[in-house]
Amino acid sequence: MNGRTAIVLFTRDLRVHDHPALATAAAAFDRVVPLYVLDPALADLSANRTRFLHQCLADLRASLRRLGGDLVLRHGDPVAETIRLAGEVGAEAVGLSADVSRYARRRERRLGVECERHRLHLRLFPGLTVVEPGALRPAGGGDHYRVFSPYHRAWLGLARRAELAVPHRITLPTGVPVGRLPALPAGESPDAAPGGESVGRRRLGDWLPTLDRYDDLHDDLAADGTSRLSPYLRFGCVSPLAVANRAGGPTGPFVRQLCWRDFFYQATAAFPDMAHRAYRRGAIEAWRDQPEALAAWTEGRTGMPIVDAGMRQLRAEGWMHNRARLITASYLTKQLGLDWRAGLAVFHRWLLDGDIANNAGNWQWVAGTGSDTKPYRRFNPVRQAERYDPHGVYVRRWLPELAAVPDRAVHHPAPPPD
Repeated sequence: MNGRTAIVLFTRDLRVHDHPALATAAAAFDRVVPLYVLDPALADLSANRTRFLHQCLADLRASLRRLGGDLVLRHGDPVAETIRLAGEVGAEAVGLSADVSRYARRRERRLGVECERHRLHLRLFPGLTVVEPGALRPAGGGDHYRVFSPYHRAWLGLARRAELAVPHRITLPTGVPVGRLPALPAGESPDAAPGGESVGRRRLGDWLPTLDRYDDLHDDLAADGTSRLSPYLRFGCVSPLAVANRAGGPTGPFVRQLCWRDFFYQATAAFPDMAHRAYRRGAIEAWRDQPEALAAWTEGRTGMPIVDAGMRQLRAEGWMHNRARLITASYLTKQLGLDWRAGLAVFHRWLLDGDIANNAGNWQWVAGTGSDTKPYRRFNPVRQAERYDPHGVYVRRWLPELAAVPDRAVHHPAPPPD
């Protein structure tokens, strides 16, 4: 077989636009094998995300075919399947987007060992964040920033990598079995957004004309003025760098949210137990064990209208407005006194955008065990509702049984049953 061949192992980077590993391989090698391995260790974590993932894979395959290539699908351990495929196609190199979770880092280490053993060159690429975890270090020492504000200042001053174009062509080795797309499974949320780079880029294009109103609307629960790009960022359907480049100046309020995302990624890279242990040094945890209260919160029947509305949106859409996430998480941890890890698990089941870094980082921030410099902060749900849903539109949208309750009265807790 003449020419050089490389494998690009896709994980949470399901796109062809601004994909450093794919672009580099296409430029440096004669043949490129795009590979996705359906890993049983990651199956069944969320029916919503599984459905979204399978839609992403179908869209990615279609994009690669338009470039002359294809998406090779395998089932099993991603390290073993990558090495096996490399032997089948005579590959000499493997490219992979670097990730930060404990599982992803372990996968990278295992892949590195096996690539060395089989004399394959492994290269890790950026692409999951705007600024790579580890690229910024505090001037006073330490391996990462533990507080957002100084990180944000350093983040704004760092030169970014160049955004990369789609490869002109992807050429597969001849005779490679590409595998069949898995049957599209059912999700749990009936109104969940569909997955895929095509949908994500269209969503970005449709939303950008409203960007100048983002600062006014992003906390308005009824207006639903946020980008809703988070699931597409989570699966890498859109490049966070490309989104930042299109979202106005670097100091804009939306780009600041992308910086928060990067902040939690760099924190998780340095503290891989983010989903299991308190991030803040010296945090005191004394949580109550009340399964009935947790079930009522999960199912949106606490009697606190704004909390119940948020939890019902989560179950219906596999997504929740960010302001509602803050309110519901604060209610669980600060009002009910329940463990943030229990709330994290509920969110991780339903959220299309659920990932370790952002889901756990934000939960810890709200619970007072994370990066918040005011760990005893709490969100009063009634005051929050009156401020960010003043006419009760959001609450009535998700609690139609309250349709007849007038204006702000809709935000007051329901009386306990007789």
